[in-house]
Amino acid sequence: MSNSNESSSLLQRLIAYPTVSRDSNLQLIEYLQQFLSDRGIDSTLTHNDEQTKANLYAVVGPTDRPGVMLSGHTDVVPVDGQDWSSDPFVMDTRDARHYGRGSADMKGFIACVLSLVDRLDASRLNTPIHLAFSYDEEIGCVGVRRMLDMLEHAAVKPRFCIVGEPTSMQLAVAHKGKNAGQVQCHGVECHSSMAPLGLNAIHLAAATVDAFREEQKHLIDHGAHDDHYEIPHTTIHIGTIQGGTALNIVPNQCQMQFEIRNLPDDDPGEILSRLQNRCDAIVAPHLKSFPSAGISVQFTNSYPALDTAAESEVVRFVRSLTGANSLTKLAFGTEGGLFSQRLGIETVVIGPGSIDQAHKPDEFIEQTELDRCDAFLDRLIEALSE
Repeated sequence: MSNSNESSSLLQRLIAYPTVSRDSNLQLIEYLQQFLSDRGIDSTLTHNDEQTKANLYAVVGPTDRPGVMLSGHTDVVPVDGQDWSSDPFVMDTRDARHYGRGSADMKGFIACVLSLVDRLDASRLNTPIHLAFSYDEEIGCVGVRRMLDMLEHAAVKPRFCIVGEPTSMQLAVAHKGKNAGQVQCHGVECHSSMAPLGLNAIHLAAATVDAFREEQKHLIDHGAHDDHYEIPHTTIHIGTIQGGTALNIVPNQCQMQFEIRNLPDDDPGEILSRLQNRCDAIVAPHLKSFPSAGISVQFTNSYPALDTAAESEVVRFVRSLTGANSLTKLAFGTEGGLFSQRLGIETVVIGPGSIDQAHKPDEFIEQTELDRCDAFLDRLIEALSE
């Protein structure tokens, strides 16, 4: 049965790989591949174009039937500018908490999965376990799409998916979608002493910010609502703005980055269309004098919301393992929406640690959370061995 010391020692090993999204994850993937190979388990890698990152996919147990996929991401967010009290990439255990970047988000889950594999008799499994470890989740679930391309053509696909993001081992059935985008404001430059003869792109951007706030109000007043979410409506957020080159030049360019976190019942494409219409209305009065003026609004990356029915088979199955009555919905996103949308795999999210610790200095996971995850995975194995 579960060995909490093994999960924590594996977590120590995983944290030591500094798999920040901007860097390679190959050393960690090679470790995972060797770990599985040493236990007689073959795995398949799918790489990025530059061959600097990879996803790992493996099947434990019978390969001729669909099973339960355990999914997690190997990348972590940066530590730049954060005030850590210990080395973020050397696990530091204090007061039964394991500190280190990725401890909660989400190498704790991967450590528990490896610990499970280590104590597992695969010959007992009547239903297989699929392992799916991806890259570049933190920058928009980018890497897992290569794995999806491969699985679309697989003879046998997983039946269920459990994404092990930190939910404090609460069963989550839904999360919002995320749509990252860019606004390009095109003005006309001139000398600042003749400012009225140009069209200030930063002024266009300021009007665009107001338009985005109006759309946010529209969504609060008229969009979908779901009180199971901490923020019960779709949100729009502008995160960066850059424009202008010198104080004495009326700027001809200004760029903004924004995101839409949409409830499953709100269509992000429709929101984007309304935002573009609002921006077209901002530009329209200027076109006679400045025909080249414009504001373009477009998505640069999106992943879908997850919305698994409470009465679905996967929810009934996982509830039988947890004994939980309550279900939750998450503000943050996961690759689960992609598995559900593209492959039709019924998906839930449940994993050790708290999202409240993620992305912060002194990120930690409690040993009790690893213990609870180990026990959950032991019950999973028992169910799949029946």
